[in-house]
Amino acid sequence: MKVELNNNFDEIISSNAKVLVDFYADWCGPCKMVGPLVAQIADEHDDVAVVKVNVDDEMELAEKFGVASIPTIILFKDGKEAKKNIGAMSKAQLEEFISE
Repeated sequence: MKVELNNNFDEIISSNAKVLVDFYADWCGPCKMVGPLVAQIADEHDDVAVVKVNVDDEMELAEKFGVASIPTIILFKDGKEAKKNIGAMSKAQLEEFISE
């Protein structure tokens, strides 16, 4: 399920069992490849909240989580960072990333 950021990031992280966060920028080529795959994950998995964070708009949030390269995808479980991936991923890799 896709969740809108709306300045409530901490609330989203703490109120969902699994949250997949895609840190991206509109000008980033690899981000444009990963974006549709992340959207598919949001549509196909009701048990995972998906949030897209544009690093150009949310620099402080990106810095808070050590995002230096994009795309960076972070999986939060029960309010805590569980996994981080830097760089493009295939849909199969995304599925595996959220399944553990």
